[in-house]
Amino acid sequence: MRYELLIGLRYTRAKRRNHFISFISLISMAGIALGVWALIVVLSVMNGFQQELRSRILGVVSHVQIFGTDGRLSDWRQVQSEATKNPHVIGAAPFVSAQALLTYGEAVRGTVVRGIVPEDEERVAAFGSHMRAGSLAALKPGSFGIVLGADLARALGVFLGDKVALIAPQGLVTPAGLIPRLKQFTVVGIFNIGFSEADAGLALIDLQDAQRLYQMGSTVTGIRLKLDNLFDARSVAREEMTRLGPGLYASDWTSSHANFFRAVEIEKRVMFLILTLIVAVAAFNVVSALVMLVTDKQADIAILRTLGASPRSIMQVFMVQGAIIGLIGTLIGVVTGVISALNVETVVPWIERTFRVQFLSKDVYLIPELPSQVHSSDVVTIAIVSLVLSFIATLYPSWRASRVNPAEALRYE
Repeated sequence: MRYELLIGLRYTRAKRRNHFISFISLISMAGIALGVWALIVVLSVMNGFQQELRSRILGVVSHVQIFGTDGRLSDWRQVQSEATKNPHVIGAAPFVSAQALLTYGEAVRGTVVRGIVPEDEERVAAFGSHMRAGSLAALKPGSFGIVLGADLARALGVFLGDKVALIAPQGLVTPAGLIPRLKQFTVVGIFNIGFSEADAGLALIDLQDAQRLYQMGSTVTGIRLKLDNLFDARSVAREEMTRLGPGLYASDWTSSHANFFRAVEIEKRVMFLILTLIVAVAAFNVVSALVMLVTDKQADIAILRTLGASPRSIMQVFMVQGAIIGLIGTLIGVVTGVISALNVETVVPWIERTFRVQFLSKDVYLIPELPSQVHSSDVVTIAIVSLVLSFIATLYPSWRASRVNPAEALRYE
């Protein structure tokens, strides 16, 4: 073992004559550990939010949608058949999308009505696995059944078997004026995706019922596609537009709902920069602790110099101490941070039950719980940043130690 490392380790373990130096060292180590812990937990929660947003939104919104330029797609069966030939497409389903008002008693709610083919819809969306009551299979042509989001059903006060009135904006022209189209539907299912935009504002009906209600004949609004890899959506959309020819256009989730994911990504980067300041502040404490230690150990430094130690060796001795403070603090922060991040979904509900508080209300936020997903790349990056800041913090005090004049230091000894 090199003597610089040996002396540095010995200084680290030795009891200080000045206990304040030890206290500052412990505070520095605790600050680094706290900063690393906070970074890992916060970034893991941000990763969890990003994953939850993606899974919930894309459980309702398809990866790629193909439309007609006039808002209607007449030869949709051929388009659906052609689209499924793409090796990245694992599911395709036609749909009709329109606005409507739903009324039940005195309750009135606006909603998006989506006409679907239940067996096809199961291939592109996750409604079937999130049914709270009933099923999509209950949507039969001509039966005028309707499946509502849980929040929408709660707002209307309806349950399975209740009949709601659907008012379509397309009206009938009569001598008395324009009369809205009104049709009674029976509630045959209620779903709960966990995405408030769908749970509170989406209603599903059979495709043929939607075509009849909105006077679309045999046309549909478009075709929804599900891909084997959602990150290929943009390239697949461009490929489909080129292959299917003029008169059709395709959009993907990266353009229709990109703001959600961009917001989370930007917040993640900003939080990383802000919380890195905690580690930086702790690194400044390392500077303070080493400067005080250098002042306290001037006589020892002078003796080492007279024994033949070079300024570089003296510098390395004190760099070892600062590096050990950073290494131990980083290690403690990484271990506690990973453990905390892996148990966020357990700890937070316990805190909410114990203190009777709710951090995320479903009425306000898209996701009412704190998800967490630890990425090894984030942990490694945080650890490296912490170690680098700790190392940089040792440079100035160590350089000061290497500049100590032995004669001046030993004059009054």
